[in-house]
Amino acid sequence: MYICRMENTDHLKEILESHKLRITACRKNVLQFFLNRKAALSQSDLENQFTQYDRVTLYRTLNSFLDSGIIHKIPNSQGAAAYGLCHETCSPDHHDHNHIHFKCNQCGQIQCLDDKLVPEVTMPKGYMIEAVNMIVDGVCAKCA
Repeated sequence: MYICRMENTDHLKEILESHKLRITACRKNVLQFFLNRKAALSQSDLENQFTQYDRVTLYRTLNSFLDSGIIHKIPNSQGAAAYGLCHETCSPDHHDHNHIHFKCNQCGQIQCLDDKLVPEVTMPKGYMIEAVNMIVDGVCAKCA
């Protein structure tokens, strides 16, 4: 995960530049929000937080972060995706997210549990795995 350096716009610029993204106020604000929250965010979370940006701008920002390897998509049972920060080693061509995601049934937050790996999945002959996602539902430590 990226290490949050509070109020350090140089660090935000460094992350965006290293992923070959143009530096904009929206991208810096959204990236800082991800770094501060330490939980997965949805587009609606961003729309509620950043009313100065329209829905399309936030959608494009999420897609640029997704395509460049800054965030990864976390599917959920409601059909709306959440997004979590990638590891610093992720790139547009390679995401390494073999970890469990935990969704709290009380507060609704989704967290990446980086130290809890998805168990190995074996498939019958002829099947090829492209991605494995594991979401565990329950009650987080904060809500318990």
